[in-house]
Amino acid sequence: MARTLREVVYVDGVRTAFGRAGENGYFWKTRADDMGVKAVRELLRRNPGLPEEKIDDVVFAATAQVGDQGLTLGRDVALLAGLPKSVPGFAVDRMCAGALTATTAGAGEIAMGAADVVLVGGVEHMGHHPMGEDVDFNPRFVSERIVDESAAVMGQTAENLHDAFPHLTREDADAFAVESQRKAGKAWDEGVMDEIVVPMSVFTDDGWTVAARDEFLRPDTTMEALAELRTPFRAGGRVTAGNSAGLTDGATAALIASEEAAQEHGLEPKMRLIGFAYAGVEPELMGLG
Repeated sequence: MARTLREVVYVDGVRTAFGRAGENGYFWKTRADDMGVKAVRELLRRNPGLPEEKIDDVVFAATAQVGDQGLTLGRDVALLAGLPKSVPGFAVDRMCAGALTATTAGAGEIAMGAADVVLVGGVEHMGHHPMGEDVDFNPRFVSERIVDESAAVMGQTAENLHDAFPHLTREDADAFAVESQRKAGKAWDEGVMDEIVVPMSVFTDDGWTVAARDEFLRPDTTMEALAELRTPFRAGGRVTAGNSAGLTDGATAALIASEEAAQEHGLEPKMRLIGFAYAGVEPELMGLG
C-alpha cells in the first residue's frame, strides 16, 4: 500500500546583506554562526505565533564546515539563537546548493511525518574561509584521472562551460551581468529587498555600523567597462570578475512547515513544495548543475 506524504509549505525567509569577502567587507569582524543566528532570530520575530518549542529541527548548510561555521551548524545556530535545548539541529553541505539541500532535507522530515516545523538555511563566510583553503584534495582525483584538474577551480570550470557552449560568448555573459546589476539595483531602490534583508549591527575598523545593503552592487556597470577587464583563468578567456558571482559573506534562513502546522500556528504559506531531485554532472562542468 502506497504511503501518503504530507504537503510541505514555505512560510517565510530572510537573509543578511551580502558583504564583500575580506578585510574591507562588512562582516570581517563578525562570526559566521552569528550571521546565521541573526537571520533565525529575525525569522522568529516576524512569525510571533509560532512557539519556539514547536520547532522540530534546524538544518543549516555551509561548504567550509570549519572554524566559526564548523561544529554541527544547525545545532550551533539553534542554541545561540536561544531556542529550547530540546530543539535538535544538523549541518549539510552540497556546495552552492547547500541551503537548497537544507530546505529539501527539512521538507523530507515534514513530508514523512518526522517533523511539523523546520528552520532551514545556510551561511558562508568567504572572508574567513576562502574557497578551497581548508581542503586537502586527494591526489588520486587527478593522478587516476577521476576528474579533470580544472574541476578544482570554479573559474576554470566556467571557462570550460564556454568551451562546451561556444554560442555563449563573453559578450553574452557581460550583457547578462549588466542586466543583472541593473535589476538588483532596481529591486533595492524600489524597496523589494527591504522585505527580505535583515539589517545587522557589525563592528568594523571604523567602529559600529549597520550592514543593511549588499556591498557588491554596481548598477551603473556598462558593457564598455566590462570589456576592459582581464580574464584571470585563461589567456583570452571569457570569465572576468565583472561577469562572475562575487566573493561574499552572508547567511539565510527560512521557515517551512506542514500544511496542518501552518494552519495551527496561524502561519501564512507563500509557496508549496511540489517535488525535487538532484543529479551529478562532470565535475569540470559543475556550472551545469
